[in-house]
Order: sequence, then C-alpha cells, then structure tokens
Amino acid sequence: MFKTGDRKPIHDDSVPQHASSSSHLRYPHRLNFYDKPPLFDVTIEEFETCALDRLRVLAEIESSAARNRSWDESTAVVKTQCDKHLPLKPNSSKYDDLDGQRRKDHLSHFVLRLAFCRSEDLRRRYVKAESTLFRMRYDDDAQTDREAFLNMRDFNCVPVSAEEKAAYDTELYSVYNAGPKKEAERRAAFEKEKYLKVKWSRVPDLVEKRRVFLKRGWAYVPSQEQSSIIFQEFETQLDKALEMTARLLPRLDEDARLVPILNNLSQGFIAGSSSDWMNENGEANGEELRAEMIDDLSKKHFPMCMKTLHDRLQRDNHLKHFGRLQYGLFLKASPYLISLELRLTTPDSGSRTVG
Repeated sequence: MFKTGDRKPIHDDSVPQHASSSSHLRYPHRLNFYDKPPLFDVTIEEFETCALDRLRVLAEIESSAARNRSWDESTAVVKTQCDKHLPLKPNSSKYDDLDGQRRKDHLSHFVLRLAFCRSEDLRRRYVKAESTLFRMRYDDDAQTDREAFLNMRDFNCVPVSAEEKAAYDTELYSVYNAGPKKEAERRAAFEKEKYLKVKWSRVPDLVEKRRVFLKRGWAYVPSQEQSSIIFQEFETQLDKALEMTARLLPRLDEDARLVPILNNLSQGFIAGSSSDWMNENGEANGEELRAEMIDDLSKKHFPMCMKTLHDRLQRDNHLKHFGRLQYGLFLKASPYLISLELRLTTPDSGSRTVG
C-alpha cells in the first residue's frame, strides 16, 4: 500500500501505478503532506485571497462538526465548498491547470499555518480541521493516484511475515473485522490479509476501538485499517510544524504588510464563520441576525436541548451557570450570534439574568 522503510511497497502488482501523464507536473499528486514550504513569489492580494478561500472550507468543516452531521453529509457539504473555493482535480481529469490548483492549495495551507500557530487552541482546531480535509480528499482520491502518492513516502512501518502472522493467528483473527460476513468468508478474507506493525502510540484510535492486536508495544494493523497510520502521521507532522512556526513567528512582527492580514484571518477562525452565513465576498447572506429574532429562530431551528434552555430563560428570566455556559457556546457557533450571546445572557439585557 505504501513504502515501508527500505522494503518494497506492499500493494497488488496488478494495480497500475501512477500515470505517466502527470510526470510533467510540478505537483504530481493531489494529496499533499505539506512537508516543504512554498518557495515562489506571491502578491499580497493572492496571499490573502488564497487564505480566505481555504478558511471558508475549514469553517464549513467546523460547522459540520458543531451541527453533528454524519460523515457522508459533512463530506458532501465540504466537497461543494471545495469545488467553489479550493478545487483540486484528479490527474485523470482533462483540466489544463492542475498545477495552478495545487499551487493555490499549497500556498493557502502555509498562510493559514502562520495565522493559526499563535495559540494552543488555534493550533488544535486547525490541526483537526486540516486532518479532516485531508481524510476527505484521501477517501475521494482515485486508487492509482493515492497509491502513487503513498509509495513515494516512507511511513516507517514493518511488514508482518507469513510466519509471524501464523504465530499470532488466533489473536489476530479475534480482532479482525471483515464486516457482516459469514464465518467461512471472514476466515478466507483473513487468510489473504496483509499486516503491518507499528508502535501502538501511532494508532491510538485503533487501539481505543480494539481493532488491532498489541504485542510488546507493537500494533498489528490489517490493510483495511492502514489508512489510520496515514491520517495519524499527517496530524502528528502538522502539529509539530505548527509549534515550530509559532517559535519563528516573532520574526514577522516587523512586516507591516502581513501581520494585519494574519490577525484578521485568526480572528475569523476564532469566530468560526461558516459558509452558510457568508457569500463569496465574505459578507452576510440575507438579513443580519438581531437579538429580537432569536425567539422565532429558536422555535424553527434550535435543537431540542437549546430550545429548552431558551424557553427556560424566557420563562424564569434566569439561567444557572452550566445552562448559561452551554447556551452561550451554542450561540457562538454562528459569527453573527456572538454579540447577541452577551445581550441575551447578561443582566444588562433587561429582566433576563444569569447566575
């Protein structure tokens, strides 16, 4: 599936490798681990525009998580925003400027790194959003393009030999998940399965779900779960890169051109602006929300838990501490409700009080 140290990549030889038609591209792959910074000149306008387009996509990812959308629903919504603001065509497409799209993706990622490395909370949210975007692109990528990208990287995994697999046959089979198959089909699929082993700390999600066999600090990962290694590697590398960027950021303080842009971008991310509320110019869609509109909106759009809190505030003119905390966090999910949160949940808002 991908490169494992100095050993040969493990994948089916019958699967055709990366198409030669992409060999002339500066960015031959749609996927990117963003190991190398962009080393080309850009205008201030391009610097800001690329970052804003990517910010809209990441804001949609955060919005989907806040709304508890399913993975399929989130993928569909984010794909729509990507096609509009940050398209990335596969190598098989007939689009002429693949390098141009991937250049914009490369640049925008590093601009937002500069903007969101400033605090631990911003770094955490940025890593989570970027990791989700990478996973969506990974799932959507063509198999040949995906394998060509992975075979160019060394993920420092150790292939499990047939002898080692046979030695732990019972243990590996006990945690093998082949889906809703009959026992005979499950055993047949297990016999064909290829395993890698990595340090267990590299696949904490699989350990948590008990999908891997652990032995002496090694996790034995079946091929169907090996994408977890890739996602974890992406997240770990990005987290380290953001910490390094944060240490180098003070050198930019003297650049009066970039610092205001980066400040605005990070403030936009703190607000959590969703594309549902924004048009292509970054302006509000429709009428701006006002405090007096909340009562009607709560009846039509609030989830039951938040509607109950809002009704309690209306009825008792009071919210207890944790109720107020949850209600305030809910209102902050929309950038246009942040200011309303203070007006609705403070003593200065009339007869409604908190405590």
